[in-house]
Amino acid sequence: MKNQLNQLGKEKTPFLFIIDFEVKNFYIAPLNKLDNHILFSIDGFSNVTANSHVKNFSPPPFHLKKTAISLEKYTIAFNHVIKEMIAGNTYLLNLTFPTEIEVNAPLLNIFLASHAKFRLYFKNKFVTFSPERFIKIEQNLIKTYPMKGTINAFIPNAPAKILADEKEKAEHTMAVDLLRNDLSIVAKKVRVNKFRYIEKIKAGPKELLQVSSEIAGVLEKSWHEKIGDILLSLLPAGSISGAPKRKTVEIINAVEGYKRGFFTGVFGYFDGHKLDSGVMIRFIERNDDKLIYKSGGGITIDSNVIHEYEEMLEKVYIPTT
Repeated sequence: MKNQLNQLGKEKTPFLFIIDFEVKNFYIAPLNKLDNHILFSIDGFSNVTANSHVKNFSPPPFHLKKTAISLEKYTIAFNHVIKEMIAGNTYLLNLTFPTEIEVNAPLLNIFLASHAKFRLYFKNKFVTFSPERFIKIEQNLIKTYPMKGTINAFIPNAPAKILADEKEKAEHTMAVDLLRNDLSIVAKKVRVNKFRYIEKIKAGPKELLQVSSEIAGVLEKSWHEKIGDILLSLLPAGSISGAPKRKTVEIINAVEGYKRGFFTGVFGYFDGHKLDSGVMIRFIERNDDKLIYKSGGGITIDSNVIHEYEEMLEKVYIPTT
């Protein structure tokens, strides 16, 4: 994987990359050789309009039914995480679970109707419509944008409440610190340009507010020759694993009880000059004849189990207007 990414970058060949959470499974292909059943849109850069699948598409009203893990089972995993935190083994962990869903549309239609900034449809196996960027590189400047902190936009004074919430501030600060350290592995002069600003996200009939920050660093001018080294040094993404990263991933594998697969992995493109990518959250996967929606949120020592469970379920939605 690393050598293939480095070689394509060195040649300045435009390509798409998709890498799973465990950094074991991946898809990498030049843009002019993409499978016809792979569609993507990455902050406006897309192969959708050139693809015959989208002709005369008109999105229907979506009806979504959720069958989630019980609060009791979630609480068992949550308490395990808290015990690990008390023991000092992790201080930020992104806890996720699958929710079985029923929806009156195929994955392709969900992809085409969604309005997220980072979208991917992969061979009728999964679709992701993510609001979260992983990294963006232009010239020799690398940036990342951790998202931590979610609130229903219709709650009175929602922006002030989410920014004043001490638990959410602590979680976000830890994520920023983690990703600042991650960028320091591959870049110099790493700094936080913006700290805790709010973005609005369409969540089906609801709107969510999510808190983001911007972190930047400077790469060597020949960075495109080391795309593989850069990506593999930063994976898995800190915002959807936790800190310290290695031990936290071990705990995640022990408590979640399922394979994330491509959920919380990353995907992106290199166009020969710049690179952009997203984290694969807001994710629906086909499992035989079932559809599985995977979602979760960050846990800290101050987390409330009811609030975290409700946040996990609130993130199960189809992002249409």
